[in-house]
Amino acid sequence: MYELLDKIDSPQDIRRLSMDELDRLCSELRSYIIECCAENPGHLASSLGAVELIVAYHYVYNSPEDKIVFDVGHQAYAHKILTGRREQFRSNRKAGGLSGFPLRSESPFDAFGAGHSSTSVSAALGMAEASRLQGLGHKVVALIGDGALTGGLAFEGLNNAGSGNADLLVILNDNNQSIDNNLGAVHNNLLKLTSSVRYNRLKDKVWRRLGPGRLRAAIQRWTRNLKSNAVRDSGGDLFEALGFRYFGPIDGNDIRTVVSTLTKLRAIGGPRVLHCYTVKGKGYAPAEQDPVTWHAPGRFNPATGERIKTNYAAARYQDVFGGTLCELAEADQRVVGITPAMATGSGMTCFAKKFPDRFYDVGIEEEHAATFSAGLAAGGLRPFCCIYSSFAQRAYDQIIHDIALQELPVVLCFDRAGLVGEDGATHQGAFDIAAMRSIPGTVVSAPRNELEMRNLMFTALHQDKGPFIIRYPRGTAEGLDWEHAPMEEVPMGKAVTLAEGTDVAIIATGPVSNRALEAAAQFPGKVGVYHFPFVKPLDTEALERIASRYDKLITAEDGCLEGGLFGAVSEFVTARGKAVKIIPAGIPDKFMRHDTQKAQRAACNLDAEGLQKILQKFLQIPK
Repeated sequence: MYELLDKIDSPQDIRRLSMDELDRLCSELRSYIIECCAENPGHLASSLGAVELIVAYHYVYNSPEDKIVFDVGHQAYAHKILTGRREQFRSNRKAGGLSGFPLRSESPFDAFGAGHSSTSVSAALGMAEASRLQGLGHKVVALIGDGALTGGLAFEGLNNAGSGNADLLVILNDNNQSIDNNLGAVHNNLLKLTSSVRYNRLKDKVWRRLGPGRLRAAIQRWTRNLKSNAVRDSGGDLFEALGFRYFGPIDGNDIRTVVSTLTKLRAIGGPRVLHCYTVKGKGYAPAEQDPVTWHAPGRFNPATGERIKTNYAAARYQDVFGGTLCELAEADQRVVGITPAMATGSGMTCFAKKFPDRFYDVGIEEEHAATFSAGLAAGGLRPFCCIYSSFAQRAYDQIIHDIALQELPVVLCFDRAGLVGEDGATHQGAFDIAAMRSIPGTVVSAPRNELEMRNLMFTALHQDKGPFIIRYPRGTAEGLDWEHAPMEEVPMGKAVTLAEGTDVAIIATGPVSNRALEAAAQFPGKVGVYHFPFVKPLDTEALERIASRYDKLITAEDGCLEGGLFGAVSEFVTARGKAVKIIPAGIPDKFMRHDTQKAQRAACNLDAEGLQKILQKFLQIPK
């Protein structure tokens, strides 16, 4: 079906192609990515825009000995397809199939894993130094794009790399703006000169002859100023100031230009940046016109561009969050919303439209989002900072040092808490309960439905000290009429009795409490179910009563067992010397790979059927 692509089993096959054939290969790659993603959803627009950069890299560089580090990882679909995984790509993000991101254990061509962002420069610098110290002579390239350069870690890596002489090329995949006048004749001539091998050999020779001194410094200042005037509008000043040699910008979707430029830059040493303008969604009109929607569009008709929408049985938790936040902001002028580049995914677009002056999208900067929220709170406002649970790990120090230590009333809403499905190990929100409940003065809560979520947000708004964490899962809620429900405060640190029993008690938090109630219904009168909306502060009075009444307990949580609710209950029981047996249900001590949320929850006994099996074992009832 694909004349060229079907013959590419490794990058060696690419290097046999002519320029015209490379151009056709890029076109076929796009068609194949669109075909696969239409049926098996993934990150579409970003990978379409990076096709030429990836094809050119594998044409010019000797991978896998030479390394490419992706940032962010969802640019890498073409890379996976070209490195012996073409047919496997149809299983992308499915159980037992390819990861949606680069994964070291999956292929020797995946030099470094990348699920989160802004890591590429630091990792690539480490690899470049490892190659130098071992005398390997491997080339290392970092491909950074999709907003990852806004992350602070990227600048830390650039600052470190620019201060030395590491043989490192950073390709900036700039897909946030169109190609402008910087691609004119004067700029192209400058690029040809500064990337020329002969020019750079002459420059190095002259620098060595001059040696350190005033004359060399004066010439460097003059050439830097001359070049700066040509690249200032492209952001080149920043990279030059950090110690990088800046090249570009170039048209990153022109395969001939990219191949020619990379060939020249491969022969130049030291830290250098190649700035490439690309079009996110390149080659597929719907994605080019609306790259935000087509970043991860779900299933769609590739011929018409019609998206096959999922009919949700109930509102999604992110929608409940966004709608409730708008209501709170209507009633209280102090309410502000903050997100690190996740406005759409976290349901904050409605808030952004209604309250543009009180909405802050700070870019991929979780650490800054937390401390910025602390500053807003210190100034008298009531910030609701929404961060995906797995991304909040990056802001752990800021939550401790800048929010909790100063007792500032920041509401931290951890979306995608627990098992998230196809995004895989890098995105599972498994560790927030264990990490956050150890922080003094921190509230850690998990609603069991949309009504309790609204009430927890209302409760958090009226707390004078913080942080107040509300964690909730990806996906649909319980189907309750939340939009017309009045809000009321939730009693702080109090458990809720959902069912009384005689033999076994299930202690659960979050929506898992509902599944526990469903499982208990199969054993009438025997199983007590207790919902803990607060893992911290823990309702020790309720635990005392439960541990005195039952000698068999089950804890159930959509989080890691090590240090989570299971840890909290076990610590309490042990400290009180209770003779109680506890069986946990939750995420085990391993990284959960990509699969559907339903399958992942079943594997962790977090569905009604899994909890029912545990109860059968505890109650010694035959299957």
